[in-house]
Amino acid sequence: MRNGTLWPRLRPYAMVAPVIVGIVLFVFYPIAYLGQLSLNDYNLLNPAMSEFIGLENYVEIFQRGDFYVALRNTLVYTLGTVSITLTLAVLFALLLKRHTRLGSIVQAGIFIPHVISIVSISLVWLLMMEPSFGLINTILKALGLPTSMWLQSSETSMLSIIIVSVWHSTGYFTLIVLAALHSIPASLYEAAALDNAGPVRVFFKITLPMLSPQLFFMLIISTIGALKVFDTVNIMTGGGPNNSTTSLAYYIFQNRTSNIGYASASGIVLMVLVAVFTIIYFRILSKKVHYQ
Repeated sequence: MRNGTLWPRLRPYAMVAPVIVGIVLFVFYPIAYLGQLSLNDYNLLNPAMSEFIGLENYVEIFQRGDFYVALRNTLVYTLGTVSITLTLAVLFALLLKRHTRLGSIVQAGIFIPHVISIVSISLVWLLMMEPSFGLINTILKALGLPTSMWLQSSETSMLSIIIVSVWHSTGYFTLIVLAALHSIPASLYEAAALDNAGPVRVFFKITLPMLSPQLFFMLIISTIGALKVFDTVNIMTGGGPNNSTTSLAYYIFQNRTSNIGYASASGIVLMVLVAVFTIIYFRILSKKVHYQ
């Protein structure tokens, strides 16, 4: 075959080769290596002393009570964060739909938390939620309302983490929904007005179906992010008090030095959990997404 005819055939493969190499090196290889570690009793100080133990790490995971605590915390955090964030994003977007100067200022204001490092945000909220001199309790005292222990109590620590995460993410999702609202054809609302449709019916029959592609995207990425939460927990509570905020990602972090094989097996379980949620979303909800 001549070189002049060979290159056009090879050019598409050459163009995608860097991407494929990157995916193999930074995605598939780490996953495969993580799987290998999960099957061993790995010694960090002396890798030569590592021993292949098969599925013993996975058996141990499902026999330990602290794993189920971390799993429960992760699911509670995911449910709370995703549901509240998406609900507030839709409500704020509906309120900001009209083009006004005040609306533009509010849009910029609610988006600012998303561009700030979650580390900085966690440190600020950590001080604000301090029971004795924190800003939140100070305001509650001034208003004559009951105060809270926030991060220092196992009853309110998870709620506190959820509040910080919602505050950090809502602005980003609000702008996505707001852009989608502006793309909905005005003729649909005009037709609904001619039929004397009420605002509730218009929302559920027109607005919500037209927003479904964006909401589906937001649901997936917010769920994946919530299942992998680590930074907020690490900075604000360290998994406490009494393991009330220990997430699966932080649980893996805690076990990284004592038993890297067990931590790797926990990482595989977390990866499977993320995959299960994603598959369920696509199987159940993708058919209800309305694409224009």
